[in-house]
Amino acid sequence: MTVGVKLQPTAEQACALLHTLGCANDAANKISEWAWQNRTFGQYALHKALYYRIKDEFGLSAQLVVRVIGKVADAYKLDKQTKRTFRKHGSIAYDSRILRWYQAKSEVTLSTLDGRQRIPYQSGDRGRRLLQNQQGETDLLYKENSTGQRQFYLAATVNAPEPPEGETKSWLGVDLGFVSIAVDSEGNVYSGSAVRSMRHRNRRLRAKLQSKGTRAAKRLLKKRRAKEARFARHTNHVISKSIVQTAKALSQGIAVEELGGIRDRVTVRRSQRSTLHSWSFFQLRSFIEYKARLAGIRICAVGPHNTSRLCPLCGCIDKANRKSQSQFLCTSCGYAASADVNAARNISSRAALVNQPYLPKPLYPVEGSQRQVSGKSPLL
Repeated sequence: MTVGVKLQPTAEQACALLHTLGCANDAANKISEWAWQNRTFGQYALHKALYYRIKDEFGLSAQLVVRVIGKVADAYKLDKQTKRTFRKHGSIAYDSRILRWYQAKSEVTLSTLDGRQRIPYQSGDRGRRLLQNQQGETDLLYKENSTGQRQFYLAATVNAPEPPEGETKSWLGVDLGFVSIAVDSEGNVYSGSAVRSMRHRNRRLRAKLQSKGTRAAKRLLKKRRAKEARFARHTNHVISKSIVQTAKALSQGIAVEELGGIRDRVTVRRSQRSTLHSWSFFQLRSFIEYKARLAGIRICAVGPHNTSRLCPLCGCIDKANRKSQSQFLCTSCGYAASADVNAARNISSRAALVNQPYLPKPLYPVEGSQRQVSGKSPLL
């Protein structure tokens, strides 16, 4: 997991951190330029070709040069067809050689171009507990907080202990959607109206501010650009926590749909495209998964095919079963229910079927079977 802490540097220390970020990212851009021109993207090859040149030109310490070269190499691992550029104050990685934690004093020391700096940090109780198992790299970030002011943060990699999975008596199906963000098989509905309303309002506000084009309008756009993402992330945290608590109280596992590639498979009207492409279902799914693992709850992903069209009583699958977006009415047996709750229950049933104990077929036929052959195995 990643734990974020807020640094509290003095004015001089803040200048040193900004200077280090700027030089490190300038160095990363120069490395990226050389890598692009020479079509060489491996970390070892870049280190061999550029280490001494970058160290002398930018004045970075040896390990900072190594981490900057690693940053460029990691960026090109994703895509070698696009030239990589880095923001002036983009994040840089620190390891144990150039950063050390002093948790008893809530301080950290890290290397900068102006020497080693000892800086206090601020963290909550949960973060302090997790930092006791800190391991691996730590990223130095310079980003906006909730009030729009830019501050320094550290994102530390930690090992979070996972309890053993408890007994799973049944499965809590979770259906993700556009109108309701999530609906579970117990009938709990997590509405998405607040998120949709904020997104629609922000979309209208962005259009008005962009049409004005004044300096004040641009300042307001910059201030509000991350507000929507923070609100959606908070909503997803609240929903995922509630789903995991429900499953734990009922000793259930959590079953979710495998929705990979949904944006390529789903066709919507033009007016709904922005809603589809701003839907943060992957973030909600990842929140549910990691919270479930920390709570010792099993997670099962099942195929989404026909979960919204299947009748759980008679097994009828028909597009006409969806009377409307919110209603399910079976054309065969007349079973009626909320469409989202019905889909969540089908997901639950599908997970139970997938995870039922495997019972191998007997080598010899059972007595009374019509296929029984006296004295011989049916395999012979």
